[in-house]
Amino acid sequence: MSAPIDWHARAASLSLNGQAFIGGRYVPALSGKRLDCVNPATGKVLTQLAACDAEDVDQAVKVARVAFEAGSWSRMAPRERKKRLKAFAALIAGHTEELALLETLDMGKPIRDSLAVDLPLSAQCIDWYAEAIDKVYDEIAPTAPSAVSLIRREPLGVVAAVVPWNFPLLMAAWKLGPILAAGNSVILKPAEQSSLTAIRLGALASEAGIPDGVFNVLPGLGETAGQALGLHMDIDAVAFTGSTEVGKYFLQYSGRSNMKRVGLECGGKSPNIILADAPDLDAAATSAAWGIFYNQGEVCNAGSRLVVEESVKDRVVEKVIEVGGAIKVGDPLDPATEMGAMVDAGQTERVMGYIEKGVAEGAKLRLGGKRIAADGCFIETTLFDDVTSDMTIAREEIFGPVLATLAAKDIDDAIKIGNDTTYGLAAAVWTRDINKAFKVSSALRAGVVWVNCFDHGDISSPFGGFKQSGFGRDKSLHALEKYTELKATWIHLG
Repeated sequence: MSAPIDWHARAASLSLNGQAFIGGRYVPALSGKRLDCVNPATGKVLTQLAACDAEDVDQAVKVARVAFEAGSWSRMAPRERKKRLKAFAALIAGHTEELALLETLDMGKPIRDSLAVDLPLSAQCIDWYAEAIDKVYDEIAPTAPSAVSLIRREPLGVVAAVVPWNFPLLMAAWKLGPILAAGNSVILKPAEQSSLTAIRLGALASEAGIPDGVFNVLPGLGETAGQALGLHMDIDAVAFTGSTEVGKYFLQYSGRSNMKRVGLECGGKSPNIILADAPDLDAAATSAAWGIFYNQGEVCNAGSRLVVEESVKDRVVEKVIEVGGAIKVGDPLDPATEMGAMVDAGQTERVMGYIEKGVAEGAKLRLGGKRIAADGCFIETTLFDDVTSDMTIAREEIFGPVLATLAAKDIDDAIKIGNDTTYGLAAAVWTRDINKAFKVSSALRAGVVWVNCFDHGDISSPFGGFKQSGFGRDKSLHALEKYTELKATWIHLG
């Protein structure tokens, strides 16, 4: 048996790169400006990042456009593109420990989760889309014998992928897989709070044989680099995951520039509905606890609203408190830690503000509610009971380990509460009655509905939302639709 890894020692010897990756090489921001990259568990600066802005965006777009028009990737034989994308996936898997450590240092999630979840799923995602490259066929329309109509998928061109800080590598993989599989050039813009794994991907992509200029990475602030990408006249599409507020900005940027295609996976306030006839109430409650406290609650589809039928609510809440109270919160580099640090001080203060508002509006604080350490961004697992749908903590996305529990009189009331939100990303229902399961899942306005589980699925199943949770789908073959154009070629045969 191998000795346990000393992650603190690994972190101390790790070489960190904060530069942009443009045209196959690492470069500083043209302005020379830099941003601090801070470890949220300690408050200490890890390194400095290139603070890219509009000039850097323009440079990256020019390089990406030249690569696209040259056809070194866009017109590469599908089998060869597949080979290189699979090599990229293999390199990600081969650097699991390094990338997991970067992820944990950068945004505070437990190393156990970076190793067991983020890294394998990221590599699997890239590999899955690589395998799809030579298996997705074009079409021929059913025309009269005098004509042939070819319906072909063509790559869009230059795509900007703007990804969030909660799952930096995995959300990047969800974008990069189909963008690159379709033959596009890409500019990856990581969140300023968590850029290290994205930057490291640049060298791995180059090593895998992805041509220079096809894969570019621009760290920087959203209001500078992100906005410049949204407004650029030579970017064909923006794929964004993040808050609904910022998603709306990208829609405006599209209208103010070249009407670029925009795909949005935005916020959520997912209802997790437990009916009295759930097959196992303890299992449902345990899943509900992890559905909100996993990844510090920094999950877009977190089950942040627990909707429970009145007759079993007290039992379910007590079990959630038991499970949530036992979760070990602490040092993200400790393999025993189950919940780490919030991503930064700003998000920590934001979550604490919501907890204060919940108390002020009359919700009953049953678990947690406090910061754990003054020198790090740690918050206790927190549960509010007796929440009503008009309370702020039931309506706004908190993005932290805060659960709002609401009582439902019956199945119809549960559906009404579940849909009483501007969001529509995900939902769940727990029942042993297949008729109830079908009724609730059909009635809920959400892009993903789980029955007798929460946050299950794999790369073959699409993910995305309704309403102000956005539009377009990540994962599955449907994701390719965001990054390809359909071209119909009508051939008159005479």
